[in-house]
This record gives sequence, C-alpha cells and structure tokens, in this order.
Amino acid sequence: MSTIDHSEAAGAPLPRAAVNARLIALIRAFAVALGVFLSGFVVREPAPYELYMAGLIGVWALFGLRLSRHVMPLLVLLLLFNLGGLISISQMPDPGVRDAPLYLAVSLFLAFTSVFFASVVETQPGLLPLIFRAWLAAAVTTAFVGILGYFNAFPGSEMFTRYGRAAGVFEDPNVFGPFLTLPGIYLLHRMMTGKPAAALIAIPFFLIIVLGIFLSFSRGAWGLFVFSAVMLTLALFIHNRRGAVRLRILGMSIAAIAVTALALVIALNIPAVAELFFQRAQLVQDYDANRLGRFARHALGFLLATEHPLGIGPLEFGQIYGVDTHNIWLKALLDYSWLGFAAYLTLIMWTLAGCFRILFRARPWQPYLVCAFVVFVGHLMLGWVIDTDHWRHFYLLLGLLWGMMALERRYQAETRPAFAEKEPGPAPSMSRISMPAGKTAASPR
Repeated sequence: MSTIDHSEAAGAPLPRAAVNARLIALIRAFAVALGVFLSGFVVREPAPYELYMAGLIGVWALFGLRLSRHVMPLLVLLLLFNLGGLISISQMPDPGVRDAPLYLAVSLFLAFTSVFFASVVETQPGLLPLIFRAWLAAAVTTAFVGILGYFNAFPGSEMFTRYGRAAGVFEDPNVFGPFLTLPGIYLLHRMMTGKPAAALIAIPFFLIIVLGIFLSFSRGAWGLFVFSAVMLTLALFIHNRRGAVRLRILGMSIAAIAVTALALVIALNIPAVAELFFQRAQLVQDYDANRLGRFARHALGFLLATEHPLGIGPLEFGQIYGVDTHNIWLKALLDYSWLGFAAYLTLIMWTLAGCFRILFRARPWQPYLVCAFVVFVGHLMLGWVIDTDHWRHFYLLLGLLWGMMALERRYQAETRPAFAEKEPGPAPSMSRISMPAGKTAASPR
C-alpha cells in the first residue's frame, strides 16, 4: 500500500507554490545571466548594460535584494570612495564643463553593481556557474566578432576594430582584451582539471579568446593573461599535492602553451599581424618614457597630489597634461581626493587578504574563487599603467570575490555548534553549486 501511495504522490502535480517558486528562480537566474552577458557589449555609452542593470537593481531591491553584514563593508568603502570624488568635484571652478557630475554618477552606479553581484552570489550561490558561463558566452561572442573585424571578414566588419586593432563590441581594445581574461582563465582551469571530454570542448573556445586577446594588441591585456595563467597554474600545483594530479596539471599546461603558441605562429605568418605585433611588443613605447611620457606624468601627478589633498576634480589631470592619468592609484588621489584613495586602498587590501585567506579551502565555489582571484590580482598590477575605475567587468569581478568571501563566512556560521550565534537568514546551499568540469581543485588535500 505504501508503494502505491508513493507512486501516486510521485505522479501528482506539483503544488502551485512550488511551481511559482521554480518559475521565479528561473526568471532571477536569466535576469542575472543577461546582465553579465551584456557587460561584454559597450560600443557606445550609455551601453545596454547600464540601462539594463539600473532597472534590474531597482526591481531586485523592491523584491528581495538583501545586504548582509558581510557585504556591507564593500558598500561602505565604495560609498566613501565616491564621497571622495564629490569632495574632489568641489575643488573645480565649473564642474559642469567637464561633465564631472556625470563621471561621478557612473562611478557610483558601477559601485552599486558590484554590491549587487556580491549580494546575489551570497544569497544564491547556485548562480555562480551561470554567471561564469554568461561571461564566457559574452567573451566568445565579442572575441569572435573582433577577430572577424580584424580580418575584414564581411562588409562593415571594421566597426569591430579600433586603431587597426581588434576591439570586438568595445570602444577600446585596451578594455576588450582584459574583459576576455577571466573567461580564458576559466577555460584553462577546465582544461587542466576537468575530464578529457570537457577539456577538448573547451579548446576551441579557449583559442578564440586567446586570439582575440592577441589581436587586441594591448600589452596590458597580454601581460594580464600570461600573469593570470601562470598564477592559476601555480595555485593549482600548490593546492593539489597528489603526484598524479600535479603531473596532469603540468601536462595540460604544456599542451595549452603548445596549442596557443602554434595558433600565434600561424597568425604571425600574416605580414600585417607580424608588423603590428613587433611594434606593440616593445615593453616601453615612446609615449611611455619620453620627457612628458606616461611615467614622467605619473611622477608629476603624485607630486601634484601632495599639494591637493582634496583632489583636483575628475578628468582634470587630462586637461592639464593632455593625457589621462593611466594609473588607478594616481587617479584615486587626484579624482577622488585623499579620502577616496584611502577608501580604495582599504578596499583592495581587504579583498586581497580576505580572498587569500580562504583561497585553498575545499569548497564548492573554490575553483571560481581561484580563477577570479588571480585575474583580480592581475588587474591590480595592470592598474599601475591604465585607469580601471570605469571598467564594468572590474566591478563585476570585485562583486564576485566579495560574494564568495561572504559565502565562506556564512559557511563557517552554518557549521558552528548549535549554541553559537548565527546570522539570521538561510545559509548557503552547498549542493546547488556545480563544479566547472571536475572537482580536482576543490578536493581536500
């Protein structure tokens, strides 16, 4: 009798509440994935990403956006950073002429996107794989059209290039290349730790992304990708102490290098590609080291910052010297005042320390954390030679890291004894997070 009852129950339709809950979960997942996907399409400003995310954050705030105490420091520090920008604007004789209020409004909006993604990851950790896949889909799409544009594959394809370099659906090749880095590292992780079938599937997408980065002819993007790849390999090698696993990581690394090198050699056989490559491959260009080049302006800018603790206003440095700061730390000092610089420095150090502390803990989200962390560190190094304060994907990356830091805190709270004080609210569901093609990186030592 119990068997019959069980069968009848199994064949019974789901309650309307359960159907509605599933539908809402699907809508939320699609909404977040679409937002991440749109971050890869920034031909004009405001881009679809801004318009969509402004609406999504507003709707989410009305129907369940929850900021825990683990995410609040991110919000506070980003607000202080932008408050420093408001102080800096007050030092300008006519802020409206330089569009300074609009510049600061964009900074504040991007800060809110970072907090939004941190909250989403903390409260719905099952969306992490979807977020990475949406970013991957955007990267493959924009890299592919960038490659087609570079080779003039169809009429009008030049719209996907800038200055003779692949830019995809971006305004600037120097942003296009770094945007592709996290998906490339994510695929490299799958190739080194996933099952053979998953690694083979990842190879063509990996080559598209690597070729897109290469054809951006951005020295910063090249360095960022190589640095992140080396750091990922080192992290996986340190974390996995079994000889067989280390041998596989080493073998897959060599294979990835060989495939990439072969693809680049083929590309360099094209004269136009080779000429621009050897021109851009010089470590120091004329505009870097001449009398008023990039590095000389950095020195002058830091001296200027000591004389103006309240800042000089957004974009004013470019009006004085003809070129923007190209240094995120200098930009923080001059465009966001000493207060903004202190908030930004605190935020970066907090993020580095918080993520590194939990980097090798065996958690379902650990592979995503490793990939995001090595790319984040690479962006910080890149920030010494370029401004990253309005890079949408940088704020997305920051939000993902803080979301995973919050997940760890909630995981710790969940596993405490029953008498320990816990934060109210549902704890993260470990079972809802899928691994990116293999658990090697997250397996216990």
